[in-house]
Amino acid sequence: MYANLKLQIFKLGIHQNYLAKEVGIADSVLSKIIHGYREPSASERRLLADYLHVEENWLFERFESPLQRRSTVLGTGQAK
Repeated sequence: MYANLKLQIFKLGIHQNYLAKEVGIADSVLSKIIHGYREPSASERRLLADYLHVEENWLFERFESPLQRRSTVLGTGQAK
């Protein structure tokens, strides 16, 4: 999950679908990027960082929840 991306969208008070339209990507693609189901391309990273007025590296720091880490350690793919 890209928590900083989600946070910055919230801080600016804009909707995901508005942002997607402004930078020229599908809102479903943006949702998948935010939730970590799709990696953004280099151009998508630049477009989003520029539009949101933040550093690209900060915006795309990965966040892994404790439950995700636990399931990875257990090797089951599911938290127990």
